[in-house]
Amino acid sequence: MSEQQTNASVVPPPIILDQQTRRWLPAIIAAIIAFAMFIILGATPPIRAAGMAMAVVGMALALHPMGTGLAFVGGLALAFSPSFWIQTGGLESLDPLEVGIGLGVALALAGIVYVVRKHPQDVTLATILFIALFALFFLLGVGTPRSLRLTTLLAAWFVFLLTEGTLLSNPRPDVMQPEKLGIQHTWGLLLLLGLGVMNNPLFTLFVPATALGLFLTRARLPIWYWLGLVLVAIMGAYSITITYIAPEWWSFPSEQTPNVVGHVPFLIASAWRDPERWLRLIDLIVGQFTPIGLALGILGLARLSRWHPPTGVVTMVAYGSYAFFGLIYFGDDAPVLLLPLLMIQIYWMTYAAYTFASWLGGAFHITPRLSLWGATAAFSLLPLFMLARIMGFL
Repeated sequence: MSEQQTNASVVPPPIILDQQTRRWLPAIIAAIIAFAMFIILGATPPIRAAGMAMAVVGMALALHPMGTGLAFVGGLALAFSPSFWIQTGGLESLDPLEVGIGLGVALALAGIVYVVRKHPQDVTLATILFIALFALFFLLGVGTPRSLRLTTLLAAWFVFLLTEGTLLSNPRPDVMQPEKLGIQHTWGLLLLLGLGVMNNPLFTLFVPATALGLFLTRARLPIWYWLGLVLVAIMGAYSITITYIAPEWWSFPSEQTPNVVGHVPFLIASAWRDPERWLRLIDLIVGQFTPIGLALGILGLARLSRWHPPTGVVTMVAYGSYAFFGLIYFGDDAPVLLLPLLMIQIYWMTYAAYTFASWLGGAFHITPRLSLWGATAAFSLLPLFMLARIMGFL
């Protein structure tokens, strides 16, 4: 084999490297900034801050189709949202098992770097496997029941795979040709879903959107894949029943429920008919992203459903599942349990900013690049406001 052939087999094609750089760089930069803020402002132990930063990476990657700038801003919007920020703080742990897990994470990261260097097109698959191994080690080693941080990490990457799969398989005809889903979009979804349900049964709320998304992507999957999905759904539904449903509360009239039971972590079946419950859910979203964020989410869903119907429908089903849970759930931890809903809200908000960029280009006859950066600059006011609120300036 000649020296030229040897080098060609080792050095990845420049085009692939450039694509991966544009895709991953804004997510990594957003995660680094968030990691620093978690430690400096949130007094968070580095290991915990690193796990939270990994969730920011997943959120930013989900937003990458809307542009590098908007992906960066959207990732920070998740990092500085109150429900996400509440995970900061805590005491540093030097438990030998956790230290061992940390060393394993470091080795896995080294493996990802190797994959990026040798096979950049497989970096997403390698990262999903890394997150799955981390989640499995965490569940088997630390064993914290219904870990919020692990749920958040898995949910962010799950939203990324779910939305990317529908966008790739059902793109707009004037943008690109449909692409075949990779193994990370099919088996990766089932893997993260199973781990998510093992950690917290509420991850089962993603099952309807997952089944619909796989159907809309026209993925050819063996029958035992669907049997696995059904098994995960049954296990999750059973766990939800024994964890969040109590007979004395399930049939209790929600209009007679006093405010003092806000701490009771149970479901009340008729609560979704109570207008006050809808107002509470809206207040939660406004409290996270301001009224402008609520309006942007509505606009983003409307435009996404028109320009990318499969992605719009799938995200709406996932959002609706968590919203319905939020309506009938009475518990003080509802804001953090609904973090997957807030992630989808950020997705819609970012798409609304992307729509604003398209409008700018058409209305003022400016280049798409300039209009996109203009929309990014306007959208960046949201995480800046949220950060100022965390720092106590507002």
